[in-house]
Amino acid sequence: MTLAGELRSGKGHRDENFPVASHLVHPRFRAPILAFYEFVRVADDIADHADLAPERKLELLDRLEASLTGTSDADPEGVRLRTILAERGLSARHAQDLLAAFRLDVTKLRYADWDELMHYCSLSAMPVGRHVLDVHGESRETWPASDAICAALQIINHIQDCRNDFRDLDRVYIPLDALAAAGTSVAALDAAVASPELLTCLHKLAARTGGLLRDGYSLPDQIKDFRLSLEISVIHTLADSLVRTLMVRDPLRDKVHLKSLGFAGVGMHGILKGLWRRVGRRAGAAPEHQGA
Repeated sequence: MTLAGELRSGKGHRDENFPVASHLVHPRFRAPILAFYEFVRVADDIADHADLAPERKLELLDRLEASLTGTSDADPEGVRLRTILAERGLSARHAQDLLAAFRLDVTKLRYADWDELMHYCSLSAMPVGRHVLDVHGESRETWPASDAICAALQIINHIQDCRNDFRDLDRVYIPLDALAAAGTSVAALDAAVASPELLTCLHKLAARTGGLLRDGYSLPDQIKDFRLSLEISVIHTLADSLVRTLMVRDPLRDKVHLKSLGFAGVGMHGILKGLWRRVGRRAGAAPEHQGA
């Protein structure tokens, strides 16, 4: 029997575009976040596997879910996450939503419009932020802002990888109506350089993604856990930098990722921005600022 983990791409949490349970997060919260990541990483690698038939992918995703819910012990990533969720009194719902997204990756290769893309993000991205918030015991009132940021992160990845997704998996997340409105089609993704029409489409999509980041801007201020608020500030700052780049660059021609020094610099800016906002919020709450 092939274990799900044997199909791993080799990609780990340190290879992602955005921090995953960085050292800003308190050590007591890292284990359930990393166990969640490992489970999701395996499922993602199954859905993206170049040599597996769609039916086989769905079988493996079902078996992975069975390991998560306790009807099987076949896949250690599912057993590990199931165990730690039980220890922490956390729900498996967010992980199951991710599995629903990976099943869509197998069966749905095109997205008609923004609403369809947002539905996909509600399964593929928003549950990640919700899980992290639940791990920290944060209020569910933080979910809308978190959902906006997570959807933005997902679409950033879609724009960055749009050519490879099309070439390697025949999968297109760029909404078809946006392509048509710009006077182009999915075939334009299979080029070394984006056509003017495709570039217009991608730049507009990046700008709309910037709107999601604006919707999520208040999230660090809503978070009680100081270290998590800084982590979110870093992620938001990195995402904002990438969106601004994607609004003017060609992701087919250029590798639109932050290099190590740039990543570190923008990350530090995010930490400082988060600290400044936190200090400002505390100062504003002090009695002398409340007319006391």
